[in-house]
Amino acid sequence: MASSTSRVFRQPLRAPLGNRHTTTFIAPGLNRLGIPAAVLTLSVTLAGCEAMGTGTTSDARSAAVPAGDASAAASAPAGTTRTMPRQTSAGNEASAASAPSQLSGLGPRTLAEIPENARQVVLVTGEDKNSSTSQVVLYQRTSAGWEPGATWPARNALKGWTDDHHAGDLHSPIGVFTLTDAGGLLADPGTKLPYDQSQGFTIGGPGLEGEPLGGSFDYVIAINYNREPGTSPLDWTRPLRNTKGGGIWLHVDHDGPTHGCVSLTREHMKELLRTLDPGRHPVIVMGDADSLTR
Repeated sequence: MASSTSRVFRQPLRAPLGNRHTTTFIAPGLNRLGIPAAVLTLSVTLAGCEAMGTGTTSDARSAAVPAGDASAAASAPAGTTRTMPRQTSAGNEASAASAPSQLSGLGPRTLAEIPENARQVVLVTGEDKNSSTSQVVLYQRTSAGWEPGATWPARNALKGWTDDHHAGDLHSPIGVFTLTDAGGLLADPGTKLPYDQSQGFTIGGPGLEGEPLGGSFDYVIAINYNREPGTSPLDWTRPLRNTKGGGIWLHVDHDGPTHGCVSLTREHMKELLRTLDPGRHPVIVMGDADSLTR
């Protein structure tokens, strides 16, 4: 249920390459647990996927930012306005109290990393350790257990998956990460997550296979790998140091592999944004099929 009150406060953020713009960031109650990162170099303003985003698929950043750190372009410019938006009801939490059925394809070690309060799981399963193609299923936890949604095609990093991600290694990080923040070049499509609409998500130039990157950051969801939850996806904070990469996002597919992010079609990104609910503590579980069975 939407909250009738809002709080506005200002937080100055750095604007790389001298860019200045006003960012609107809507931020509700957030949980934490994450770590991840990735980025991509880019001509023009910048955004962040380790070279181009999310985990990247969004591998974007300005030439001044080393590849493998998506939020390079921005911790976000000065004059950022953050507003507390509509809060969501956690009404069905009680009905989901019974022990859930197993999530498909996950082994005991992976399952143990999923927080007990998680009621939404975005499961990204890579074809194999070295593949840049994967599939995504959104699971919702109900009183009957974990209920899967449709299966969507996706892409991940050019060189596949790794348990030890580093900036610019062209691998997507394996693991379980919280999802708390979203944003994009375009207006909020109706998500309950805090959403930062900003020109900082502008990206251009060619991808790893020569495909155009324009529009890749129209919609993004930050994956909490090596980032500070509760901030814009453009925030430059790297708790594990810059060498571990950053800017790993879910973002719009650009018909090619990413630098570290996970990419989905534009319509599937919009659907995911509209479905994720911070009151249900969403997480992403990502990796190649064999690794996830551990």
